[in-house]
Order: sequence, then structure tokens, then C-alpha cells
Amino acid sequence: MNAEFDFKKRNVLVFGGTSGINLGIAEAFARAGATVGVVGRNEEKAEAARTAVAAHGGDAFCYSADVRDFEAVSSVYKSFVRDAGGKIDILISGAAGNFPAPALGMSPNGFKSVVEIDLLGTFHVLRAGFEHLNQPGASIINISAPQAEIAMPLQSHVCAAKAGVDMVTRTLAIEWGPMGVRVNSVIPGPIDGTEGMARLAPTEKMREAVEKAVPLQRMGTVDDVADVCLFLSSDAARYVTGVILPADGGAVAAGSAGMGMSGMHHS
Repeated sequence: MNAEFDFKKRNVLVFGGTSGINLGIAEAFARAGATVGVVGRNEEKAEAARTAVAAHGGDAFCYSADVRDFEAVSSVYKSFVRDAGGKIDILISGAAGNFPAPALGMSPNGFKSVVEIDLLGTFHVLRAGFEHLNQPGASIINISAPQAEIAMPLQSHVCAAKAGVDMVTRTLAIEWGPMGVRVNSVIPGPIDGTEGMARLAPTEKMREAVEKAVPLQRMGTVDDVADVCLFLSSDAARYVTGVILPADGGAVAAGSAGMGMSGMHHS
């Protein structure tokens, strides 16, 4: 558990932070002493997430915005910087959309909407956020997915979008490195207790199959991913940038055998 990291007096903003893995990341930063803002599309969900994060200590704020809307994203930054009383030290970009469909069963609009949320949304979050970052020393983490590395049937839109996200990570690590801003991606594997995992492995037998396929022989927890984000944002990772880091028990290394369809964990 994340006791060894101290983020007191650090401001953390989590896009897509109203549920699942991203909410768990926000809560972990709150436990580590940070001031945390969560952003989601739905106002009620954002308020519920703010309450959940505040229960872990520290100040918590919430905002609603659609990452496809650059102006809405920009105004979130202005509000959070005002509410938190300072610049942003850590930025987590985790908004994502997904639905399983074969390419021939998907409308161009369906493909476009996932690319707009995942890829264009990531660009909006990073592009609008840069001026508000406490550089040098700022940490940006994009929450990617195994689909960025492993081609999966029914996932052409997500595979394309997340591969794009990881290339944005690498490119901005190069462009923003001289300003002292670090940019990394984290790839969560099959994570227990998420909505996506409940959809993918609803039966005990399916759960067992997923666990067997993962080299570490278990599903991950939200904390397994959150701890990696704490590490990457801490001074312990001060020389780490441009990295695509799976927190997945070895699933990506095992290739499609290690993932099956379990990469579709987004919630």
C-alpha cells in the first residue's frame, strides 16, 4: 500500500477520475497527502467521486467536462488552479471510451467517437494543461491500454487510439523534457473489481481463465496500478520519461495469450 510516497503540497488533477481505475488513482494520491481534482463527463458522478476522494484525506475538488471539447477542458484547468491555490504538479489523463465491435459491424461514427475520446481527448488534456503545470518537476501520466501493444479482435478503434496515445506520450516526453516535464504512459492489465472486468469475465470459469493467462497468475487490483502512478510521479522516478509501463502481471509480455480480451477493462 502506498504509504511510502509523500505528496503533501502537491496538486493532482485526474481526467476520467470518476470511476474504476482512475478513481482509485485519485484516492491513492489523496491518501498520500495531495490536493486532488477529479474530472468526468457527468456532474453527479464527479460529485460522488469528490466525496470518495475526500474520504481519504486532504482537499478534493470536482469538475465536469467532455475531453472532446478543448474549451471545456481549458476551463477546468483555470478552475482547479484557482481552487487548489497553485500550479498543477501531477496530471493524469485517463478518459476513455470503448465498446466491442468488429470493423465490419462498426459505423465510421463509432470508430471516430472512440478515437476522439481516447486520442484527441488526450491531446486536449495535455495541450491545455501544459501552461498550468509546475514545470520543471511536473509529471504527466496517460492511462493507456494493452490494445496499444496487442492487436485484439473487436477492438480496431481502441487499438488505433491507444497506440496513438502512447506515441503522443513518447513525442511529448521529447518536446517537453527540456522544460523539466516528464510524460509517461501506464498500461493497466486485467484489473479486478472494475466494470469492464465484470463484463468480460462474469463467470468464475472465465475469471480463472484470465488469471491463468497472466504470468503472475492473478488479476490486478486498482492499487497495483495506483502505486505505479505514485512511483512515476515521485522523485524516485525523476529520471524516467517517455516510458510505456504495463502494470499487468506480465500480460502484455505474454502477448495475446496473456490478454485474451481481458484488456478491455476500461470503466
